Amino acid sequence: MTFTDLTDLASRALGGGVVAANDEFFAAMDNLVNPEPSEFETWTYGPKGKVYDGWETRRRRSPGHDWAVVRLGAPGRIHGVVVDTAHFTGNYPPFVAVEAAEVPGHPSPAELEAAAWTGLVPRSPVRGDHRNHFPVADDARYTHVRLNIYPDGGVARLRVHGEVRPDPALLHGLTVNLAALELGAVVAGCSDMFYGSPGNLLLPDRSRQMSEGWETARRREPGNEWVLVRLAAAGCIRLAELDTTHFKGNAPGEASLRATDDPASEAAWFDLLPRTPTQPDTRHHFRLDSPRPATHVRLDIYPDGGMSRLRLWGETA
Repeated sequence: MTFTDLTDLASRALGGGVVAANDEFFAAMDNLVNPEPSEFETWTYGPKGKVYDGWETRRRRSPGHDWAVVRLGAPGRIHGVVVDTAHFTGNYPPFVAVEAAEVPGHPSPAELEAAAWTGLVPRSPVRGDHRNHFPVADDARYTHVRLNIYPDGGVARLRVHGEVRPDPALLHGLTVNLAALELGAVVAGCSDMFYGSPGNLLLPDRSRQMSEGWETARRREPGNEWVLVRLAAAGCIRLAELDTTHFKGNAPGEASLRATDDPASEAAWFDLLPRTPTQPDTRHHFRLDSPRPATHVRLDIYPDGGMSRLRLWGETA
């Protein structure tokens, strides 16, 4: 099993949003950052024609091109972009380009228009009904991206894969969720993820259904399942939340937490929460007393099952 530090920084699940577009006549710009794959239904027609699960502009009859600006859910370094034209076959843009900018605070669309934009993906050809991948070699930190399509057309989803890089000033001196994906925490290892990704444990919102959590297969041999989380920053953990919401007949019977500042050394690990019974469909809260700062935490569940969220509240070291 391979884990990476890459996150879809533009996803609405992380708080991303489309703040402006010059046109969205046929399909809403907000669809670009929906975390779910685009769907297609043959019977969905409205007063303007076929309703697509994506962003679609009208046919351009004047010079120029269309664009949409996305506020990233978390600022970060961008490693790659996916322009997904799923279901757009005769109406996709033949060319796209992607730019990025770092704008502090909460800028308005007018302020973003005046920002200094850096090219990430030059004007490049794309295929219809296809996930078009573009690698990015840029070490800068960005807060917004702009998708340009030439001259017009439809795009189902925009994925901006990268590493979260929060502003350290926002964390200093505060008690924060050190296991938050939006602050830079990532899953560094996992024993099993048959039904649900362990990365869901770190999402900022409450799960709406069981599929939005982490769930393992039924274990038929001795042992137990686990997830290893690299924290957003080294810190002392004071409160843990183990949330089994929506897991009713498949919640783990027990859980425990261990922490370390050197995951390669067995001697560096220490207990945060001993093996403790858990209940189905419940938000469990445990006061902890971390003896020293940790960089990694391992959640063990016994013997298997599912959990929707993991929160680890503490102060940075």
